[in-house]
Amino acid sequence: MSESLTAALRADGQHPTPGPRRFRIGVVGAGRVGAVLAASLRSAGHEVVSVAGESDASRGRIADLLPGVSIDKPSAVARDCDLLLLTVPDDMLGNVVSVLANSGALHEGQYVVHTSGRHGLAILAPAIAVGARAIALHPAMTFTGTGVDLERLGGCTFGLTAEAEEREVAAQLVADLGGSTMWVPETRRTLYHAGLAHGANHLVTLVTEAMELLAAAGADDPAATLRPLLTAALDNALEHGDAALTGPIVRGDLNTVRAHLDGIAAEAPTTLPSYLALARATLSRAVTDGRLTPMRALTITQVLDAADLAQPVRARWTS
Repeated sequence: MSESLTAALRADGQHPTPGPRRFRIGVVGAGRVGAVLAASLRSAGHEVVSVAGESDASRGRIADLLPGVSIDKPSAVARDCDLLLLTVPDDMLGNVVSVLANSGALHEGQYVVHTSGRHGLAILAPAIAVGARAIALHPAMTFTGTGVDLERLGGCTFGLTAEAEEREVAAQLVADLGGSTMWVPETRRTLYHAGLAHGANHLVTLVTEAMELLAAAGADDPAATLRPLLTAALDNALEHGDAALTGPIVRGDLNTVRAHLDGIAAEAPTTLPSYLALARATLSRAVTDGRLTPMRALTITQVLDAADLAQPVRARWTS
């Protein structure tokens, strides 16, 4: 058959080109992630048939983001859908899957999708055993649980783990959410999540501690003081990696580092352990890329070690 005739038949509706599959979705766990993802998938043309959420916060999110969607028990939600979205905390996920599988709420051919960053497919073994099709789909984003997140999903990377038979559906879901895919092997799932947590969660701790130091130094608005510097540093680090490193460690300014340690120990001793840890990590990277000589690095290391050993004594003096 010629290409023109094939196109004409399709135009006449005799052989329509298959479109993306639309699912009847159930959501167990209407937290910040679940409610937002369900709302986004609903906007993409999927039907969200029911949601499980018991807290006042969950019910508020359902009302705001999923108006008209019924609220039911997890087992009823699971039975009534052909794609089950599990957005419960990591430590609860295994138990939720086991309970749903053992109760007969999961069925053969059903897609069971969880959003845990840490876990891959192994956690869904009880669902796979009854014939369900497993997907791990984790958005690499921080959620507020409000409509603001819907726009942020555009361009968000999703860490996907799926067997070959489920990859097409997994990729379709990410496309429907407006995101991009990163395929994560089952054996690298924890490492993937550690990278995200180390970058995002520890960044919050670092920035908060930096603001506390500036406040102690007299800054009226520590956030405003830091914002231009941190924005530029983050952009440069994402673009250039270690080449973006600046500051006294990379320059080998021993006396400046020593002054920092003394000042922090005296005014903000709870910040000293993280400063020491990050200073050592920065020192190692600066030596590796050749910007600091090993001899100079050794001298700075000795200063860091001395401050580390002295800290318990200082802590007793200030208690």
